[in-house]
Amino acid sequence: MNKIPFFSVIIPLYNKEQHIEQTLNSVLNQNFKDFEVIIIDDGSTDNSLKIVKKIEDKRLHIHSQKNCGAAETRNIGIKKAKAKFIALIDADDYWYPNHLEEHRKSILKFPDCSLFSNAYQLKLLNSNLIDAIYNTPQKTEPHIIEDYFKASTIHPIAWTSAITFNKEDFFDLGGFNPKILSGQDLDLFIRYGLHKTIVFNPTITCYYDKTVPNSLSKTNHQISKEKLFSSFSADEKTNPSLRHYLILNRYSLAIQCKLASNKVTFKKLLPQIDKKHLNIKQRIILKMPKKIVIFMKKLYFIFIKNGIYISSYK
Repeated sequence: MNKIPFFSVIIPLYNKEQHIEQTLNSVLNQNFKDFEVIIIDDGSTDNSLKIVKKIEDKRLHIHSQKNCGAAETRNIGIKKAKAKFIALIDADDYWYPNHLEEHRKSILKFPDCSLFSNAYQLKLLNSNLIDAIYNTPQKTEPHIIEDYFKASTIHPIAWTSAITFNKEDFFDLGGFNPKILSGQDLDLFIRYGLHKTIVFNPTITCYYDKTVPNSLSKTNHQISKEKLFSSFSADEKTNPSLRHYLILNRYSLAIQCKLASNKVTFKKLLPQIDKKHLNIKQRIILKMPKKIVIFMKKLYFIFIKNGIYISSYK
């Protein structure tokens, strides 16, 4: 009988030939060794699949399918998982060797909780990593987050490549929603924040590579995200922390719409953004013309290159 691993690591793979080898090696080089890796190739058209097939490790299982999107691909991978606890990593992110070790530490301390997240860094430029900032008291040990939405008003406590979760609780929440075009992880974490117990480990164990191009500038993705936020309108009426959290996310989406000249979604978002929930910097940026916002974005990256991180959220 095959031994059931402590973790099942799920990697959805679609056209990441420039990143997947480094990502996969970061998984296989973990200090804690008791895990399996399930890669679901979602119809890649580049050399991604060839690259992973060259890597020999008995913990590695590769499956191929026709393209169906990241949400459904993750759901399929999780259904194939043998372990009780699931760890996710996107094919262009990176785990430090202590990642699974720290997750196991959190799980052993809080075995009945549902979602576990480690602290993470953001790779904003090729040579610059910054620590994510959380709106929560500074602690050195894993602890339960009493209010996920309040804790996530600067950077989110949960991020896809930083989490593990109990498989049963994941499916109890309905898993990733494949009908959502953009923000499936955000939708899932909101449901966790509303209905499950979340544990945060303040030890940094991974980084999110924000230098990799994404689809946030696409109009259809922005429309999808606005609908996602609206789907929680009933919940936010009775949950002040969720309302504040959603307003800040609507503000962020509005800035993306402004930069993409998506005037329709921008105008739809504005009435949903209660300015009392924004700080002075955010109110000013929201009113700025597109050209000035673009100029400020350029200044932002100049500051990053010089080791200075400025956020409108603090």
